[in-house]
Amino acid sequence: MSGKQYSVVTQHEDWARSDEFHNSFLHENDPILDAALANSRANELPEISVSAAQGKLLKLLAISIGAKRILEIGTLGGYSTIWLGRALPEDGHLITLELDEKHARVARENLLAAGLSSKAEVIVGIALDSLANLHPEVLFDFIFIDADKPSNVAYFTEAKRLVRKGGIIVRLMRIILPSSTHSVTLQVVDNVVMSGRVADPSYTDEMTVGVRDLLAAIKGDKEVDATTIATVGKKGYDGFLYAVRT
Repeated sequence: MSGKQYSVVTQHEDWARSDEFHNSFLHENDPILDAALANSRANELPEISVSAAQGKLLKLLAISIGAKRILEIGTLGGYSTIWLGRALPEDGHLITLELDEKHARVARENLLAAGLSSKAEVIVGIALDSLANLHPEVLFDFIFIDADKPSNVAYFTEAKRLVRKGGIIVRLMRIILPSSTHSVTLQVVDNVVMSGRVADPSYTDEMTVGVRDLLAAIKGDKEVDATTIATVGKKGYDGFLYAVRT
């Protein structure tokens, strides 16, 4: 292989298999999380929650900064909320915002089953309205955004207001691709994903444009220091934006 570069075509099933392989070593069986996903499916919630690997990453990131106050924008069935809630100390608190009352009900059921109902508060309503009504005496340590892409800039602006200096904002940059595009060529040498619709100007749908708008808004912003990481895994072609409030 010395001095050579070559390409290999991978597909969604390869990424999912890789996720499962790594998780088999690094994750223990978790009936509570499994039950949360099962309850969400039983209530016909969209199957768009973070993967187990992404959830554990969120937990570890929150633990790494000693987060005691966490804000989540976009609850769905509370799967990511459970991961984040488990990062909290005994006196920690989490607020999660959800538009849909049904989703919120399912999330509360899952949080209760996970033993987190005393730490996690689900607020129902339009997220931007809920955010505008938040005026905490103590700012949040960690904010996770996983909601509609067209509101990216507005969510991020509010997150900057609500997070302490040195605190973290994570934005899940998921773009849901048609199944026919779940194949990508990887350069094995440096493992860089060589495809992405955000960078392709021919894509002009509101989700893609929402991600571009956020990147453009952050460029030159002296209030944050940020980077994006592209990933592939069980949830497909994904990625995070990671920002530190300066």
